[in-house]
Amino acid sequence: MPGTPRPDFQRRLLAPRHWPAWIGVATIKLVALLPYPVWTALGRALGALIARIPSARRPVARTNIALCFPELDAGSQAALLDAHLRDLGLMLMEFALGWLGSDRAIERVPVTIEGLEHLEAARAQGRGVLLVGGHFSHLELCARLVSRRIRIAGMYRRMDSAVFEWTVLRARLGYADAMFDKDDIRGTVKYLRSGGTLWYAPDQDMRSKDSVFVPFFGVPAATITATHHLARMSGAAVIPFFHRRLPGGRGYALRLGAPLDGFPGTSAEDDTVRVNACIEQMVREAPEQYLWVHKRFKTRPPGLPPVY
Repeated sequence: MPGTPRPDFQRRLLAPRHWPAWIGVATIKLVALLPYPVWTALGRALGALIARIPSARRPVARTNIALCFPELDAGSQAALLDAHLRDLGLMLMEFALGWLGSDRAIERVPVTIEGLEHLEAARAQGRGVLLVGGHFSHLELCARLVSRRIRIAGMYRRMDSAVFEWTVLRARLGYADAMFDKDDIRGTVKYLRSGGTLWYAPDQDMRSKDSVFVPFFGVPAATITATHHLARMSGAAVIPFFHRRLPGGRGYALRLGAPLDGFPGTSAEDDTVRVNACIEQMVREAPEQYLWVHKRFKTRPPGLPPVY
């Protein structure tokens, strides 16, 4: 089995210092047991509460929205900020269902998937596929939803909590083809060369030496060049993966776009510009559902002042 192996349970996880984490896991499991209409209603109620409680992430989201949507007036920016904060309540519910929901519960979630023909065409050519997406509130749930139709793997960053690392990794390996640590480039490339499909989101500021400053909504953003390098080393097709939550509890719309033509090119920077443009297009389709609370512009080009 490629990637990170399924973790065994260790008795040290029962130490008292881990009890709060186990309570959190139990709460997540209870949420995942709720019927779809109930947890969506609960998520909206939680989101309304989040929108009213001051937090350190609120000014981060406000700054990001102001930088990325300067064409909006102050009132429209404030409305988008409020919609995003409310969306975070649903995000918590979606993580619970994506991680610990039963297969039966996942089957009850309304979903449409378009563009699978692009994936099948790449596979017919014997190529692996990089499904490139962004950090949206429902990314974990949508990864599981699409895994019902196609076998996918993912890249991940290890969690600080040993309990959550054990719980979530085991849960992901229950539906994913494999999970690769973000530093396991060799294993990831080998998997792609074998014809595998990998879901990947390169839109966070990783403060990596392999980052370049390229535009994101017209703002220079430190962006990792890994999409270019993974495609170059593996020969995989790069397919944009769009996903958004539909209004009125109507579920989710997932769409695989056409493969990026001529990707990878000769320039890692030019390819990274193209990737950011794809993710920007995704964001514009459902702006309130993007993870604006992340400090996307934390790293600044030399000479530019910090924005947070």
